[in-house]
Amino acid sequence: MAFVTCIVRCDLHVHTLHSGMCTLPLLKAICRECYSQPEAVYQTLRGRGMDLVTVSDHDSIDAAEALRRHSNFFISEEVTCRMPSGNELHMGVYDLTERQHVEIQQRRNDLPRLVAYLNEQQLFYSVNHAFSALTGRRAPQDFVWFDGAFPAVEVRNGHIPERSNRLAERLAQRSGSAMLGGSDAHTLSSLGSACTCVPGARNKAEFFDGLRRGRGQVQGGSGSFWRLTRDVLQICAALMEEKPAAKLLAPLVLGVPVVTLLNYVIEDLFARHWGSRWERWQGLEKRPSSGGLRAAPGEASA
Repeated sequence: MAFVTCIVRCDLHVHTLHSGMCTLPLLKAICRECYSQPEAVYQTLRGRGMDLVTVSDHDSIDAAEALRRHSNFFISEEVTCRMPSGNELHMGVYDLTERQHVEIQQRRNDLPRLVAYLNEQQLFYSVNHAFSALTGRRAPQDFVWFDGAFPAVEVRNGHIPERSNRLAERLAQRSGSAMLGGSDAHTLSSLGSACTCVPGARNKAEFFDGLRRGRGQVQGGSGSFWRLTRDVLQICAALMEEKPAAKLLAPLVLGVPVVTLLNYVIEDLFARHWGSRWERWQGLEKRPSSGGLRAAPGEASA
């Protein structure tokens, strides 16, 4: 008799055109973060083996209007929040309602207040790309929060370098947090390049129960210069299709590989810097620690 192994897969970090405008100073007035239509995202993910589908747009759940008719879809979002240090952080919040989205947005500039609300609502949430420069500066106290306040850590992001993901995995192991994976796709081409799976799960409820119990696994690879360059070029092409006048900027596209290479170098240097400091604080390097950063009891959950 043959035994069938149940497994549920989901790409937990996905964007659509509802993620808003690009944050780069010269482009934020004309270029979107992503041009992917929600239904195209859904069909692509299903075609690439995802059993469950979600969308994690920046501070938006507008894609749900087009996708709620699918029984295997659930609402998520990537919340841009403010840490006590004043630094910015991206959090994944999963399987929420419209009302919870409104409450989250009202609290996102106060991380302790937001975390308290998420725990009260028993929502599952993660720190995304903890060792990436995508959201700007970091401070030593930020890592105290990463260590103690998050039930999950994104350890496989399909768009950032391997070093950043490897450090996030060590962070999750050290803190006992669940490990998540997602493509962070801003184009259809990258969808499903990384995902989270739960062996033995058969539906959404069992998927999240498995994540909470630490049975989740990540699949797929880290980002690369080539993937990032391809996706940026595709976004440029979509911009010019949406706004023909933007074709006047076409000569600048020749500089995209230079920009993406510079971005990749900055990402790696950022991970080296903060990864080395975090490892010293945790006593994971041989040389003596320059001072503890352990959270006082209750500090990270205040």
